[in-house]
Amino acid sequence: MIVQILTGLLLGLHYTPQIKEAYTTIMHILREVYFGWSFRSLHSSGASFLFFLLALHLGRALIYGSYFSIPRVWFSGAGLFLFLMPTAFLGYVLPWGQMSFWGATVITNLFSGVPCLVPWVCGGFLVSNPSLSRFFVFHFLLPFLIVGFFSLHLFYLHALSSSQPLGSNTNNKIAFFPFIFSKDLFGFTLLGLLGFLEIFFDFISLSHPENAFEVTVLVTPLHIVPEWYFLEFYAILKAVPNKIAGFMILFSSLFWGAVFGELKTLSRLVLSYSLSFSGIFLVGFCALWIGGQLPQEKFISSGRFLFLAPAPHCILNPLRLFPSQLYGLTPGVGLGVRPQGTAFP
Repeated sequence: MIVQILTGLLLGLHYTPQIKEAYTTIMHILREVYFGWSFRSLHSSGASFLFFLLALHLGRALIYGSYFSIPRVWFSGAGLFLFLMPTAFLGYVLPWGQMSFWGATVITNLFSGVPCLVPWVCGGFLVSNPSLSRFFVFHFLLPFLIVGFFSLHLFYLHALSSSQPLGSNTNNKIAFFPFIFSKDLFGFTLLGLLGFLEIFFDFISLSHPENAFEVTVLVTPLHIVPEWYFLEFYAILKAVPNKIAGFMILFSSLFWGAVFGELKTLSRLVLSYSLSFSGIFLVGFCALWIGGQLPQEKFISSGRFLFLAPAPHCILNPLRLFPSQLYGLTPGVGLGVRPQGTAFP
């Protein structure tokens, strides 16, 4: 996150948020500014690496049950995720390439269900100069708000310490140095190597090739797709035939993480069934693949089935936990977690 802010500040010194100059300033940064190409590649690739690490971090929290043992950390992380999504989208629009313009047009048109919201957001009835200026301002300011949420996230984390498979109220903890430090150092080294290969050799095509061309409002791309970390949300828009309903489902899907920290029965359910973790990630990866495909009937139907199939499981399975609540079982017992003041027989 610090690297994103520093590279963003350097790029912002040379960027002009005008529709006739935005693409030109990007080319100026790439060709004329000393090491501008490296800063731009580090900034754009860093966003992908950031969301990749965020997915791994979220998977660890789901497996370890952080939402159950340290809910404040979970909710602060959910708020952090809510601010990361619009920040990344606004940054995707700023290069003013073909995919940037048409992606912004698709998303802003979703607001048309609310009267007067599109002119209020875009400064007009379409994406234009006022829109790009506002996107640049919010993309510049939101990261500092994200740093505040990140500090709050760390504060709640260090107040109780990190979670583990046995819960948080256990005595078998290990020291941060040298055990966790050495593991994190190895992970950062591996990530730095991948980032070096991506920045200098571009061995993974993370951006759409259409975005390398300047905006042409008279030519619509064959397939308008966002960045890869937005594909699962784009799959929701494809699966829902109504625009307003799709936007409402898309917006509500951003708050799915709050369900785990709020509903204790669902939390115990997911803690009890490790298969639920595999199902969550399987649905996520399938949604990424479906979101990147052409809007054909087979992919649209697959997306609808993919998002509706887990519904009966989530509704009916919490009923199994009612007897345990009636008998007053302590949350975590049966999962290898020892309540405070007790011992295993």
